[in-house]
Amino acid sequence: MNGDSEISVVYVEDDDRLARLTTQYLQSHRVEVHVVSRGDLAVAEVLRLRPDVVLLDLMLPGSDGLDVCRQLRARTDVAIIMVTARTEEADRVIGLEGGADDYVAKPFQSRELLARIRAQARRARGDSGPRPERIAVGNLVIDTTTMQVTVNGAPVSLTTSEFALLHALAQRPGRVLGREQLLQLLHGSSEEAFDRSIDVVVSRLRHKVEDDPRNPRMLKTIRGAGYMLTPGGASGG
Repeated sequence: MNGDSEISVVYVEDDDRLARLTTQYLQSHRVEVHVVSRGDLAVAEVLRLRPDVVLLDLMLPGSDGLDVCRQLRARTDVAIIMVTARTEEADRVIGLEGGADDYVAKPFQSRELLARIRAQARRARGDSGPRPERIAVGNLVIDTTTMQVTVNGAPVSLTTSEFALLHALAQRPGRVLGREQLLQLLHGSSEEAFDRSIDVVVSRLRHKVEDDPRNPRMLKTIRGAGYMLTPGGASGG
């Protein structure tokens, strides 16, 4: 990472003109951008450069964005924002299931893209604001200073969106958070997001923190209301 204010981004995009214009805008706002034009070159560059955020187009030569996203997620917890010209909800769900933290649809507003990049970088750096250093809910412990999570003492690797959602629920144990609240937290707005994006991140979280993700004891669904984090105990949800 490059100091307190400058953010580093790897931008995987095969449209030269869009990449050039977007890069110029981001660089004018203290974002260092490294452009990669092929999907099959992206993973090596991200691992070499270790950026704060990866901006990843869905349609790429060599290897598509979903494949790149899955490969990255298997190796790193870097924040990934998927960029797609497709507007169908199913495509966005697939991107999130592949491990993306956020998404923007083409054509996007440069200011919105910058805001999303900054939000992901802040989360990745643990700069979301003053908060307690340690939160424990049952056998789950969150260190908010280092963004480390353990379950029964064993470390759990989370993406920035997974951490943000778990942190929000852990701050309010035993309380239900509705989808609109969680969408606002993860995407900055509940208007342009969609309900299933929360379900996807919750599903990813359950596979990491629950002994039996199909029968969760901590991260519970409250039907018609939202989600709740409990210390565990009676199974259900």
